[in-house]
This record gives sequence, C-alpha cells and structure tokens, in this order.
Amino acid sequence: MPPAWLTAGLRPAPAPVPWAAVVRASLALSLPLAVGLAVDQPAYGALVSMGALSGVIGDTADAYRMRVFNIAVPQLFGALGVTLGTLVFGQGWLAVATLTLVALVSGMISSIGAVASASGLLLLLNAVVGAGLPMPEPWWKAPLLLTAGGLVVLALTLLGWPLRRAAPERAAVAATYRTVADLYEAAGSESYQERRREVTASLNQSYDLILARRTRQHGRTSSLARLLAQLNVLVPLLEAAPAADLRARLYGPLPPAVAATVRDLADAVESGRTEHPDQPGPVFGPAARPAEKAVEHALRHAATVVHEAEPDPYDIDDRLGRPASLTVRARRTARTTLLSEPSWRYGLRLALCIGLAQALVSLIAVPRSYWVALTVTFVLKPDFGSVFSRAVLRAVGTCLGLVSAALVLAEVPRGWWDVPVMALLAALIPAFSAKGYAFQTAAITPVILLLSDTLNQEGFDLVLPRLYDSLIGCAIALVAGYLLWPESWHSRIGDRLADAVADSAAYVERAFGADANAGRLRARRALYRDLSAVRSEFQRALTEPPPTGTRAAAWWPLAIAVERIVDATTAARIRVAHGAPPPDPAEVTAVARELRELAEGLRATDTLFAVRTELPGDDEGVLAPLRQEVRAARAIAGPELR
Repeated sequence: MPPAWLTAGLRPAPAPVPWAAVVRASLALSLPLAVGLAVDQPAYGALVSMGALSGVIGDTADAYRMRVFNIAVPQLFGALGVTLGTLVFGQGWLAVATLTLVALVSGMISSIGAVASASGLLLLLNAVVGAGLPMPEPWWKAPLLLTAGGLVVLALTLLGWPLRRAAPERAAVAATYRTVADLYEAAGSESYQERRREVTASLNQSYDLILARRTRQHGRTSSLARLLAQLNVLVPLLEAAPAADLRARLYGPLPPAVAATVRDLADAVESGRTEHPDQPGPVFGPAARPAEKAVEHALRHAATVVHEAEPDPYDIDDRLGRPASLTVRARRTARTTLLSEPSWRYGLRLALCIGLAQALVSLIAVPRSYWVALTVTFVLKPDFGSVFSRAVLRAVGTCLGLVSAALVLAEVPRGWWDVPVMALLAALIPAFSAKGYAFQTAAITPVILLLSDTLNQEGFDLVLPRLYDSLIGCAIALVAGYLLWPESWHSRIGDRLADAVADSAAYVERAFGADANAGRLRARRALYRDLSAVRSEFQRALTEPPPTGTRAAAWWPLAIAVERIVDATTAARIRVAHGAPPPDPAEVTAVARELRELAEGLRATDTLFAVRTELPGDDEGVLAPLRQEVRAARAIAGPELR
C-alpha cells in the first residue's frame, strides 16, 4: 500500500452536498453559453462562463455581506489581470516579465485574508489566460465579459438575501450552541478534547460572520446586537466546561439536563424566539460542588440573555480580542503583511515558478502553453496548503477529469448540446469541491476544456496537451517551488508550540494574579486560536513526505498536552471563583516557571524523542490537575527538556 502521506488527500471528505450551490453553478455556467449561441457569439458566451466559473469557485462564505466581497472584489482583480495579459499577448519576453511581476504581487497579497487571497489568485489566473489565448478586440471586451460572468453568480447568490438576510449568522451562532452541548455531553470521556476543538472552530466562524457585519453604529443594530450578545454569553459556559470535565472524570457523567438546556437555547437562537420561559432549575442539587455551581450559573445567565427582547447595549462588544474597528484592523494587517519576510518569500517563490513556466514555453513550442502557468498557479498558491500534496492531487485530479472530458469532446457535437452538458458538469463543481482538492480538480478540468474548445474549436486534440502541460506545471512547482526551498523541509510546529507554552505560562499567572479577570478571557481565547493554528499546520505537515511529516507527527502529543494545560488552568480558576480555596502564589509561580523552561527547551530542538502521556502524582489542592498536566507535557518533550 502507498504511504498515508501520499494518499491522505485522495480520500473524499464526509461533507453534505450543497444543493443551493449546485443549482447556482449549473445556471451560472450554462445560461451564458445559451445566450452566446442564441446571438451567434459562442466565444462571448464562453468568456462569460469563464468569469462565472471564477465566481462559483470563490463563493465560499456563508453570510451574504461576505459573499458580496468574496465574489465582487476578486472579479475586479480578475478584470485587471486579463487586461494586463491581453496587452502583452504574443510579446515574448515582455509577457514573461509581466506575468512574473504579477505573480510576485499575487503571492504577496495572498496572506492578508480570504478575499485578498482569492483576488490574488484571480489576478494571476486571468493574466495567464489573457497572455496565452487570443481575446476578442478591442482590449476592453475580455475583462468586461469575464466580469459579467462573476456578476451573474453574484446576482444568483443574492436572490435569497431579501428572505434570509441574517439567517446564516443565526444558524452559525445556533450551531456553536450545539457544539457546546456536545462538549458537555462528552465531559469526562476521551472525546472531550475533540469536541472542544470543534467548539473553537465553530466559535471562530460565528465571530467572523457577525463581526464582518458590525459597524460603528453596532449598538443601534438590534438584530446584530442580539446575536453578538448571545454569542458572548457562551463565554461563561465555555469557561465552566473544563471544570465540568474534571468533575465528570472524578464523579461520573453530568446530568443530561445540562446539554438539553443548551440545545433548547440553540433552537431559540435559530428561530429568533424572545419569550421568557422559566429559568433552568437546579441541575446538581443543593450541595453543588464549585464546578457544578459554575455550570448552573452560566446556564441561567445564558437563558436570560438568549430570551431577552432587547440586548444590553453594554454587552454587545466582542470580548475575545477583536478591535472595535475592523477597517483599521484590515489596514494594519495589510500593511504588516506586505512588509513581512514571509510575504516577500511567498511572492518570490511564486514569481520564480511562473517565470520559469513562461520562459519554458517561450523557448519550447508547447501547445496551449498557458496551461503550464495555470497549473503552477493552482499548485503553488502559498496559502493553500502543502505544495507537495497539491501537486500530487492536481496530477491525479487532472487525469480523472480528462477521462470525462475526453468522452464529452469525442462524443458530444458542438453547439446547443454544450448547454445541457455544461449544466451537468458545472453542477459537479460545488458538490466535488467539498470532498477535497483532487475531486475539485477532476470536476473543473472538463469544464475548462469545454470552454476552451468553444473558444478554439480543437475538439479532442485538447486532451493530451492538457495532460502534458499539467504534468509539466506540477513538475516545475515541485522542483522550483518545493525542493529548492529549505523551509519546505522544516515544520513550524515546534516554534508555534513553544510560543503557545510561553503564553500558557502567562495565562497561569494572569488567572491567579491580583486582578484575575484583567485580560484573562482574551488570553485564553488567543491561546485556543494559536493552538487551532498549530493543529492546521500539523494537518498540512502530515501530507509532506519524510522527514517533514514524521517529525511533525512527533509534536502532536505535546500539542494535546498544551491544550490540556490551558483547560486545567481554566478549571482551577473556575473552581476558585465558586468556592474552592485559592492556590499559594508560590505554587502558581513554580508552575509558570516550569512552563517557561519547557518553552525555552522547545525552541532549542527540532525533534522530540520520548513520548509519555501519563505520570503519577500525589499533589493536593486546586492546582493538582494542572501540575499533573505540566509534568506530562515535560515528559512528552523528552528527558532533555524536563
């Protein structure tokens, strides 16, 4: 059997079929072809469908306001890209230099955010297409037609806005409530940590959706204020969860009423109900322990906020670390990113590969040469994950897609038959995209070939050149974009874990300091976000060939240990807040010192050697579980780092 790091992306992800996106993609790509045939301008219809294809691929957000940005803004960059490509079409080395410069800009702006990443991708893709395909005259027709395709997708997307408006945001917040209910059901079991990560991901998504809509007048936007208040009220429930997990491990599962109450609140959030039912009654009885008191208090507070008709105007800010002005934050992020070393390094890597691809096809006659640079663009997009994995998956997906493309080009006559065939093929794109990159490539390949054939009328002769060019592009990306860069062979997990351990030490001190509430919530939230980023980096590194993948796998038990340290700290703090005796300040200082020593040791090593996840302990007091987790983390790191 082939190794797991080679086949990881070939297993379809368990994702439901997005039926609305399927219908939208089918209409957006087939209708322009039908209109083009009706007015005897099939090439114009194909260009509009190409623009629609970009819009379908970029429509990945949930909230309508974000979908407007995700579709409209990249289309403007795409129009600029095809204009630049058209102006240098057939210009030899001038085209090589222009596309190399565009690739540098595309790579540099990709790390700013999701919209900037899609914009940079479309800027480069359309520039490559414009420089490789003859476009209709005059020069402004191609960008106009491609942009029109994106606007078709946007118009179809916004048809549901008048009826649904804030429905995606409400659904996201309700889903976060349900993940919290799952978390409490898993308290005391082995699945608790996995449920906790699901809560982190869901909370991130909900805050991103809601804060994307927030303005300076957010206090007067009642529907948005209610959702933000309902999301904020989950914070006490999340803080009480680690203490509840510890309580469940010691005394047995939590009463089912805890999770059931949270699910009732989720239904109320999703439906928008504001009636005032009875407050949740005592779940644990009169002799409740500190952790149980924390859970009951959080449940009552959540029920009050969820069902109130008007939110408290002083309780609608994001308490977990986002600035009030998203515009100012976006500007700072853009400025910092564009001046950073990783941004320049990513841009130079992409520019080098695009320059090599264009120079190769300028020196050697390669049919449909723009496909080489297109493949490089998709594979080497810096923020899209492992270059090695994407190159392999791209090659496999292209071969699969060419099978269906060959059948279509060989058996289906050109003309009006293209419309129903395109409707069927386009519907597969969103359905297959949710399954993985290889499946998305397999769905997109026949669509691009059918549109290219409408522009060039080459039929079945397009198939083999498409395969050769894709393999050449994958080879360039692997050699010039992966093997020649030392950073490709080193995982960043160790450095990020060291930062997380150091932040955990500061969190321990803040949780039991003189002013225990000052910045504690934001510090804990920032820690979970950092650990979520470590988890994403770990998943990416596992798809790399040895030694990168095997080294990354060795760090994973320590990442789990750091998460448990944060949970144990929070549990101890909650127990103290609800009646448990506070720890000795000297004990707090000792725990923080041990964590900082561990962080310093992690920065001084590239590899973990020993893995042990349990150590006996006879500590007493509220910090006993925390000290147990710290000793376990130091044992995982190996004897050199204890």
